[in-house]
Amino acid sequence: MENFAHLHVHTEYSLLDGACRIEKLMDRVAELGQTAVAMTDHGVMYGAIDFYRAAKARGIHPVIGCEVYVTPGSRFERGYAQGQWHRHLILLCENMEGYRNLIHMVSLSFSEGFYVRPRVDLDLLRKHSKGLICLSACLAGSIPQALMNGDYEGAKRQALEFREIFGENNFFLEIQDHGIEAQKEVNMGLYRLSDETGIPLVATNDAHYLTREDARIQDVLMAIQMGKTVDDPTRMKFETSEFYIKSEEEMFALFPTHPDAIARTVEIANRCQVEFEFGKYHLPQFDVPDGYTAREYLDKLCLEGLHERYPDDDGTVRERLDYEINMIDKMGFVDYFLIVSDFIHYAKRNGIPVGPGRGSAAGSIVSYCLGITDLDPIKYSLYFERFLNPERVSMPDIDVDFCYVRRPEVIEYVTRKYGADHVAQIVTFGTMAARAAIRDVGRALSIPYNEADAVAKQVPMELHITIDRALTINPELKKMYDSNPTVKNLIDTARALEGMPRHASTHAAGVVITKDPVDTYVPLARNDEQMVTQFTMTTLEELGLLKMDFLGLRNLTVIADAEKMIRRHTPDFSIEKVSDHDAATFQMLGQGRTMGVFQLESAGITNVVTGLRPQSIEDITAVVALYRPGPMQSIPRYIECRHHPEKVRYKHPLLEPILSVTYGCMVYQEQVMEAFRKLAGYSLGKADMVRRAMSKKKFKELEKERVSFIYGNPDEGIDGAIARGVPEQTAAEIFDEIMDFANYAFNKAHAVCYAVVSYRTAYLKCHYPREYLAALLTSVLDVPGKISEYIAEAKEMGIRVLPPDVNSSEDGFSVSGEDIRFGLAAIKNVGRAFMRQLVEERQANGPYTSLMDFCERLYDKDLNRRALESMIQAGAFDSMGFHRSQMLAVYERVVDAVANERRKNVEGQLDLFGMGVENVQDEEIAMPNLPEMGKKELLALEKQTTGLYLSGHPMDAYESLAKRANAAKIRAIADDLMPDAEQPKYKDGMYVNLACVVSAVKLKSTKSGSMMAYATVEDMTGMMELVVFPNALQQFGMYLKEDEAVLINGRIDAREDEAPKLIVQSAAPLSEESVSTLESKELAKKPTLTGQQALAKAGQRLYLRLPELSGEQFEQVKRFLTKQPGEIPVVLCLTSGGKPRLAPRSLWCAGNLQLMQNLRFLLGNENVILK
Repeated sequence: MENFAHLHVHTEYSLLDGACRIEKLMDRVAELGQTAVAMTDHGVMYGAIDFYRAAKARGIHPVIGCEVYVTPGSRFERGYAQGQWHRHLILLCENMEGYRNLIHMVSLSFSEGFYVRPRVDLDLLRKHSKGLICLSACLAGSIPQALMNGDYEGAKRQALEFREIFGENNFFLEIQDHGIEAQKEVNMGLYRLSDETGIPLVATNDAHYLTREDARIQDVLMAIQMGKTVDDPTRMKFETSEFYIKSEEEMFALFPTHPDAIARTVEIANRCQVEFEFGKYHLPQFDVPDGYTAREYLDKLCLEGLHERYPDDDGTVRERLDYEINMIDKMGFVDYFLIVSDFIHYAKRNGIPVGPGRGSAAGSIVSYCLGITDLDPIKYSLYFERFLNPERVSMPDIDVDFCYVRRPEVIEYVTRKYGADHVAQIVTFGTMAARAAIRDVGRALSIPYNEADAVAKQVPMELHITIDRALTINPELKKMYDSNPTVKNLIDTARALEGMPRHASTHAAGVVITKDPVDTYVPLARNDEQMVTQFTMTTLEELGLLKMDFLGLRNLTVIADAEKMIRRHTPDFSIEKVSDHDAATFQMLGQGRTMGVFQLESAGITNVVTGLRPQSIEDITAVVALYRPGPMQSIPRYIECRHHPEKVRYKHPLLEPILSVTYGCMVYQEQVMEAFRKLAGYSLGKADMVRRAMSKKKFKELEKERVSFIYGNPDEGIDGAIARGVPEQTAAEIFDEIMDFANYAFNKAHAVCYAVVSYRTAYLKCHYPREYLAALLTSVLDVPGKISEYIAEAKEMGIRVLPPDVNSSEDGFSVSGEDIRFGLAAIKNVGRAFMRQLVEERQANGPYTSLMDFCERLYDKDLNRRALESMIQAGAFDSMGFHRSQMLAVYERVVDAVANERRKNVEGQLDLFGMGVENVQDEEIAMPNLPEMGKKELLALEKQTTGLYLSGHPMDAYESLAKRANAAKIRAIADDLMPDAEQPKYKDGMYVNLACVVSAVKLKSTKSGSMMAYATVEDMTGMMELVVFPNALQQFGMYLKEDEAVLINGRIDAREDEAPKLIVQSAAPLSEESVSTLESKELAKKPTLTGQQALAKAGQRLYLRLPELSGEQFEQVKRFLTKQPGEIPVVLCLTSGGKPRLAPRSLWCAGNLQLMQNLRFLLGNENVILK
């Protein structure tokens, strides 16, 4: 064995501090011929399992540890104790007892000791020191600090205390030399301490990066962590470039007089023997009723469910149920199913909406009979083996959707039932993706924003794209890299940091439930007051812990809220009982009216839906499954075969019953499995394993399976396709086709679960649009952009959305006759409790008759002046018959009058009711004779109090000017910049005009001391952020004032994971004058063509055959055409004959796919011809 091992190493999980990438760390250690290495990240153990696995894979001995933060006082105290925040200490796990002690202390450092950093104290170290080896740490350790401060005796006391805590030969004095002067002095003190106390020395190098050259990379990482630039003299940085993984020779050269301190590293590493056990399950036990075993109780519940779900079963379903239960029992997952069934039934008993299912669990009859899922696996041809494969035992994965508002109640129930220390949420890591890494590094290297951004935007918007791949596929980026040294440095640095964890956060849905306390198995951390595991979901599964997803699905809340409103007039309504073949619902979808429909509302998928014109939930299921990168290429064929069944072809008759539901196209993983079963005699379990091998491209395994599929394999009970009557050539073609497709195949169980939710939202929108849209609007109260979209949709459906009103509104949006009424929750400064009191009082004692009556009746509740003012400003008292200006002038006096009368009553001086309320009211609410504020001012108040314009929109008055300015719609820009947009009109980098109103302006100082601005603007379709750089701000800043209508010209700036922005080039007031000026400029640029010249120039014409040139159908045609303006002439032909007519130029169109699909759906394929 070699004579040195690194025992003080910071990996990438010392977030934005350590730059030792785990895989590359193992390469470096192996290259140096070292046989062991430790991981000692700052205060956390996030990477312990990844580190362990990577080391084992390379034949390197892993040493698991942590550099903990030790507070000099009690971990429960918060503050600067004894002149210090905390000191460092290295703890290494000698055995599994030490590992359990370390993860317990690290967990408590977050739950009990967190203050600036996660801290342990001496009390914890004393109680949990067994199985741990301790090193005195770097210059930030308590002993080096005492030596630096000239307190040798204090250092000695501390060293002896640590030896007493950890035991003889379990505490070592750590010597380091990074070329820092202070270290040399500290080392002299450590040598003396060792001589006087007998505490052994050990040499380490506090490695934060792999090689000396990587010091620059780590320096950039630190700058990113602190939000500073590398040339900022005020930032924290390492003093030298010596903090790297050094060779044994380099370490001996640093400490030539202490070779024993070098050799001791290997002795310590050899003592550290921690072995993790993977694949052994640690499931909690379910507390079954007396008299039952877990298996007996599962049998009982499943049989009860079977009789309810399948009352007419002839024994076929019972046979499959018994098979599933036996498999679940054999795999050891009986308690798992009982646990899931229990918390789902808790939710249902308490009226918490639960989804119909999610993922492959919907393929299980047991899940269906237990009520875990609500989809019949028989009806939709779903398989248990896709969920739990008896031939490949792995932890089941049941994800559950709950109402997003009440999801926490289910987690609280599980926490109460199993104990707070047995339940935790799960960590997830945000990593530096390719584009983000380039921008982060650009900021740190002081590269101008627009230059770094231009490089970042050359990285294609692909899932999991890397910088290396971007350089390969984008010649423009490669050219920039090769020709510009600044760009080369930027990309090389970003490439070194790409993929590193940037921050830890809490997984949106993951929850782990354990048999013993969670920190018996894994370390815990605190994220936003929530305790989470330090290991990710995948690692927890490998360690055999029960993990499940408690997902919050907004649409379940929307459906439940809509149902409540519907039941006010149709008491027995239940969405679960409606027909799943409703013609009107499918007609609505076919017309493209998908706004607000779950999974179907994006522009791209709406095009697919209008082309397909779904007629069943199976059709919606296929859309959900196909509308993803990869299988999207199958959509045209799918749609064609759907409308022309005669074009469906099967390579062999055995495929017809498998693929007929998807018109001859292979769409689902379940179809892959069934094809292997029917054509070649595979078991479903074995078929699922082949499907997995295909998706992971395990080509060696697949070559063997290809032979088995075609010719059979008696040893595995596979007949082979030839034996089942499939010609050899056909069988080979089918296998190859399946292999091409399997990589993109989608889990049907998951798709059908979402298709059902999608259908239900569509049904509600079709038959109960007011109730549904009211519920939908309530669900997006905190997303103003979405509210604007849904209000526009209501308007298009002929439904008015009325402002809030104290006599009509509820807390959320509600139905008011034929309209929808704004909810009181939309108004700022009005608390939830007061809203409830307001509604309850109104229901109990009738409408409020005046402002005085309102204040009188609610004075003893949570009424306050601020809430009252906000409600008046929002228009909630408009129905009282007075102007808002009048009420704002007197509301404080009204409140004071009520307060005075209450005070007099309490003092017994005057009986308010005895003297007659009328007199007080008449006197107090005498309204001043004030005119109402202007429309613009009223709208500004509404915006101020609700974040929205309620009684109109400032842009209403500018609609014609916006049209003349050829202004882009904000919603259209956002839609076109979605990854799934087809034939987008607007693209990143394009210059556009915006006609909009300014909502907010925020000024910011640049590094050079100039001022720039970020402004939020909106039109009637949505909101957008403007970036106004100093030059533009200087020239046009006077026009960017809140509530002002402006005409902006700018460049679209699109980034991944962000809404598009506009970089402002120019701005002007939105007025007749500025629009006329713009028109003049455009006219000067453009050669003018007469109608005849344009007709002659056009390469194509669109011919439309209609029964008449009036009525609703013709109006709909005009609406479609005006939404897609262009230069293709439109020729109108009457079905009754007569001369074709050229449509006005205002109806000429662009002729894109979406328009063609819409027109063909409306008029029929044969009546829409483009030639």
